[in-house]
Parts: sequence; structure tokens; C-alpha cells
Amino acid sequence: MTKNFRFENDSMGKIKVPAEALWGAQTQRSIINFSIGEELIPIELIYSMTVIKKAAANANFKLGLIDKAKKDIIIKACKEILAGKYDSHFPLKIWQTGSGTQTNMNINEVISNIAALKTNSELGGHQPVHPNDDVNKSQSTNDTFPAAIQISVVSEIIKKLIPSISELTIVLDRKSNEWKDLIKIGRTHFQDAVPISLGQEVSAWSQQLKDAKDALLISLDELRFLPLGGTAVGTGINCPKDFSKESIKAISEDTDLPFYKSKNNFSLMASHDRLAHVMSQIKILASSLFKISNDIKILSSGPRSGIYELIIPQNEPGSSIMPGKVNPTQCEALSMVCTQVMGFEYAVSIANASGTLQMNEYKPLIGFNILTSIKLLNNAIINFRVKLVEGIQPNPKTIKANLENSLMLVTALVPKIGYEKAAEIANLAFNESINLKEATKKLGYLSDHEFDNAIKTNKMI
Repeated sequence: MTKNFRFENDSMGKIKVPAEALWGAQTQRSIINFSIGEELIPIELIYSMTVIKKAAANANFKLGLIDKAKKDIIIKACKEILAGKYDSHFPLKIWQTGSGTQTNMNINEVISNIAALKTNSELGGHQPVHPNDDVNKSQSTNDTFPAAIQISVVSEIIKKLIPSISELTIVLDRKSNEWKDLIKIGRTHFQDAVPISLGQEVSAWSQQLKDAKDALLISLDELRFLPLGGTAVGTGINCPKDFSKESIKAISEDTDLPFYKSKNNFSLMASHDRLAHVMSQIKILASSLFKISNDIKILSSGPRSGIYELIIPQNEPGSSIMPGKVNPTQCEALSMVCTQVMGFEYAVSIANASGTLQMNEYKPLIGFNILTSIKLLNNAIINFRVKLVEGIQPNPKTIKANLENSLMLVTALVPKIGYEKAAEIANLAFNESINLKEATKKLGYLSDHEFDNAIKTNKMI
């Protein structure tokens, strides 16, 4: 019978590892010691670490620290990991060491064992490349793991989240232009206010998202400076002089994104203020989306007993007991995602503030929360656009009725008759359930002609 396990060695001795697993002893110890929850290290973070390993192999070869054969096989293994061939061999949970050391070693061990497979060597034998001495050469988890978080966050935001926001604002801008002449009543404090066009109302949503996007992009500039070369505490022990320059150059080429050498490795490794800042901008984006989803819920309320100025797509039945009910479910889903992201941001703030001395020991949580927030928002924004915003339509009949029925149109009379007389008209109209024109005539403040000239809603916007 074939054994279903093998023995591997690390500095603490022997340990059983599943026979077909490409991870090694340190990964296996983490699996045993940290069986907490279901949240795995995001694959995007694994890939960014792999990009660093690939760049490090190139740099170490150029600096004469490893030979060409080792460089080539490390790079080949990294390319296969980045192609998604070995995703199942990265099983570690977020809830592990706060430095991410076990994940760093997981990647080092997998690369070492891929190299073993390609040379018909024994798995776990650390030939032809050693996970520490070759794959991890010139590095420490303490500089590579935060660098990988920064690389993955920049990449995911630039390549996924920003395009999704832009696509949503394009649709909102189109709707805003289409509805620029559709005049409706504005509302403040949940009470009637002066008129606004539906296009103007939608333009606010679009601009809020554009502002959040711009602020997010600006915050990314800080993440482009990587602490690679700082190794254990920032001093660069066991790292050659030009390693940072060579490896970061290769990372920029691989990701097609500009990255630079940190101005102060001690700062970037001891604190993750810049990551916390980006997370705060993600929270502001979530806040804008939350507000927009709530506005749409309010404006589409009804259909008979609410505002019902917007008609939303009917995607699915809304009730198990009330036939024909349709709910703003895309707004609800987006709101829940935004709520989760706000909670994630709070956790990142606490984590960032809790680092000690030369290292922040909350790296996996910070990376997980930011990358998960990006993924959730990206998916929710796409759904919100496709399943709701693109199909949303105005309800002109209700918009007109609400506009004409509003007492706040009386505001346009203030320049002619003053605030107090205008208030008297509004109160009389409300108390006697008559319209503003009738109340104005009854009080004798304006003629029909004067009233009609003053109450022109297209001039009020």
C-alpha cells in the first residue's frame, strides 16, 4: 500500500506531510497549530509574494548569489504558480503568526518542491533549491510580506476596482444627461424642498463616486514605495547592496505598475499607516455607495404608497407571502457589502495602531481586510450597475404630481412678497388642503399673472 504521507524536516525536527502536498514542514505545522476559521490568505497576496520570489531570483543571480540553474528553475516555478496551477497548495489561514512568516515559508516550500518535481528529486529534500537558502535569499518575511500586500492592493485597485467605478459613473452620467430636463421636487430632512432636476440629483451620485475614486488613486501613491531589502528589522542584514533596486525593477516590469525603493524601511516595516490610509479611502467609497443605494431605495419606494419616482428592474420575487412584491435587493446587497467594508476599516485601524517596536504583527489581517474589501466592492458595484442602474427608469407621472403638490414651491414667491407672507400662503394651503395659487389669491398677495410668472419650475433649477 502506498503511504499517504511523507516525513519532512525543519529546525524543530520531523513532521508528517501529505504525500502529494507541495508544501513542507513549516506549512504543515501552521495547518496543525492554527486551525482557526475558514479565511485563507487571499490568492492575490500569494501571487504578489510569488512575484517577489521571481524578482528576488533574478536579483540574486545578477548579484552572483545563486547560479543560473537555480535562478531559472525558481522563475519557472513562479510562473506556473502565477498561472494558477498550484492554488490548492496554499492552505494557510489568516489567523496565524502576525508577521505572515508561515505563508512566506509556504510559498518558499512550494517553489522548492516544484523544482524537485521538475528534476525528479525527492519532495521535501530541498533539492535542487532550498526554501530558505535559495528561494528566500536576501529576504525576510518582515519586508516581503508587507511589500506583497502593497503590490496586491495597488494591482487589484488599479486593474479591477477603478474600472468598475468608472463604468458605473459612465452609466450615471448618461442617465443624468437623459434626465436633465425632468424637474422634480427636491427633499431635505425627508421633507419637501425646492425643485431639482432628476439629472442634477443623479449627477451628485456620479460626482461622489468620482471624488472617492480620485482620492483612492492619490492614496495609492504611498504604496508604491516598497520596504524590500529591509529584511528582519529594516537594517538590511543578509541583503546585498543592490538587491532592492534590482528586485523592485523586476517587480515593476512584471506587474506593469511603477514601484520604488522605500525612503525608510524602518518606518514601513514598523507601521502600516499607508495601508490604513488606503483602507480609509476604500471606506469613503463604501460610504458614497451606501448613500446612493439608500437614495435609490427611498426614491423607488412604493409602488402605491411610497415616493415611487424611480422604477427599478424587477429581478426576482420579493416575498414568500406577498404576491407581486418587488424589493430593491441590489441596493440591499450593496449596503451590506458597504457595511462590512466599514467594519473591516475599523479593524485595520486598530491593527495598524497595535504594532510594536520594529514590526506590526497584524499583517495577515490588514492584507485580508483590504483585499477582501476590494473584491467585495468590485463585485457589488458590477452587480449594482448591471442589475439595477442600467435598467432604472423615471416615473414621470408621479414626479409631476409630487412636484405640483409640493408647498415648497412657495419659496419662489419670497423675492416678491417676503418670507412671512410666503409662509402664510404655505400654511393656509396646507391647513385648508388647497393649492398655492388658491391660497395666494385668497390672501390677495398676487394676481394670477404675477403668481404664474413667479412659479416657473424650470427657472428654479
